[in-house]
Formats: sequence, structure tokens, C-alpha cells
Amino acid sequence: MALQQQLDRFKKQQEKCQSTLSSIAASKVGGRKPNTPVVAAVSTNGRNATTGIKFSKDTERLQHINSIRKAPVGAQMKRVIDLLLETRQAFTPEQINEACYVDMGANKDVFDSLRKNPKVNYDGQRFSYKAKYGLKDKTELLQLIRKYPEGIAVFDLKDAYPTVMEDMKALKAAGQIWLLSNFDAQDDIAYPNDPKVHIKVDDDLKQLFRSFELPRDMIDIEKDLQKNGMKPATNTAKRRSAAQIEGISSNKPKPRKKKSEISKRTKLTNAHLPELFQNLLK
Repeated sequence: MALQQQLDRFKKQQEKCQSTLSSIAASKVGGRKPNTPVVAAVSTNGRNATTGIKFSKDTERLQHINSIRKAPVGAQMKRVIDLLLETRQAFTPEQINEACYVDMGANKDVFDSLRKNPKVNYDGQRFSYKAKYGLKDKTELLQLIRKYPEGIAVFDLKDAYPTVMEDMKALKAAGQIWLLSNFDAQDDIAYPNDPKVHIKVDDDLKQLFRSFELPRDMIDIEKDLQKNGMKPATNTAKRRSAAQIEGISSNKPKPRKKKSEISKRTKLTNAHLPELFQNLLK
């Protein structure tokens, strides 16, 4: 039965209940004994029956369900995938309908799209979330990263299991892996920090690295870093400007400490070693 038909039937039932309650209240008032005061009929929840019963919460819920089922296929798929990702459980289409109100039995496009989605696994009865790497804990995470000495994208590991990012930070703090930024993809790359792993660097890459000549001025180095999307840790221009304002020259040599020399006025405390002061005693 379509949702609109359910809403129409619900409204008719509401009107019928209202009519029945009004009839009961009228019959009680018409059949009362003489000298009996008129008492308004009160329903079981303490409200006046003649005022009617409000079903606003149920109506709002049905309207919310209707808006979900009329949403585009992509929006309904996202609700289901979010449910599978957060719970990491397998659901039948009926259970999905109860959990997030996406009725795949009535919407074949949603069913077929989810069945073919690379992030969803369908065994013929239930849907479940499918991560790129099926990991369970920190041990399996470390074993996987060690299989990729050239690095593995953190983006591909984020959905492996709920606490994968916390475990990755713990492995980094323990010095078992490296997390380095990739400025092209704006994402981190995880590298194994294992002395047993032999990393071979091509000679061409070595030669290319050695062929680059860094600028001599620190300001030029900072400009090159900014051009490549990196933030310098220093600000040489600002530091030099502040030094000029304060009258401090960055190139001013530091005063040397005067070397103490022994003269005839020096008090001799080591009189028992006269050979040290032969020049002074002459």
C-alpha cells in the first residue's frame, strides 16, 4: 500500500474516532439525571473529549518517511551506506526499511544501485559495508602497512574499522610507521618504519635530488615553499624587519670576551708552583 493511501486511511480513522467520542459525550449529557450538573466528558488521558485528539507526532513521522522515500536515489543510497558504515552489521532490505525508512522493496533503482556499489557487499539476502581493506585491529593494520614500503594512502584505510585512525596515531607515536603529507593529493601517506624493510631508491632519482640547488637566501627558500603549497616554519622577512626597527643589525658581530692574562699585579695563589710564574718573577 502506498504511503499516501496510508495517510488518507489514517485521517479517516482519526475523523471516525473524533465522531465516536463526540457521540459518546452527547449521549452522556442527554441521559443525565435531574439536578445532575453537566460535566464535560473527559477522556482517559485527562483531556476534554470534545476538543479532539491530536496526532501531530504520528503525522510528522509519516511526512518525514514520505520525504525520505521521495528523495533522489543518491540521497537514499547515502542513508543506507551511512547506516552500514556506522553499525558494521548486515541488514536485510526489511531491516534497512525499519532502521532508516528506505524501502528498497518499493524502489528497485535503490536496490540495484546499492547491490552494484563498490562500498556495499550483498550476499543475496543481506547488505553490509565493504571497506577496501578488510582489517580488524591494530596488528593487522601494521602488517598491511609493512607490505607497502612505497607507502599506502591513509584515505584508503580510514574506513577499515571504526578505530583505525586512533590506532594509526598510536603506531606513529610508537615509531612503527611514518605519516607524511602528499601535497598532490592533499592527503597523508603511511610508510612502514621497519629496519628490516629495504627501500631501494633509483639512481635517476638520486641524481635528480642532487641536481637541485637551493637558494642561498632564506627569504627565497620561503618563497619557493609557498609556491609549492607549503607553509614555511620561519618568516625571515618579518624577523629582519623587526630587527631593523629595534636598531639591531642581524650581521653585527658579537663582542669577544677579553682573554684574561697573568700580569705582575695578579695575586699569586699557587706560590708552591713557582715554575708557572717565572716570567713574572723576573
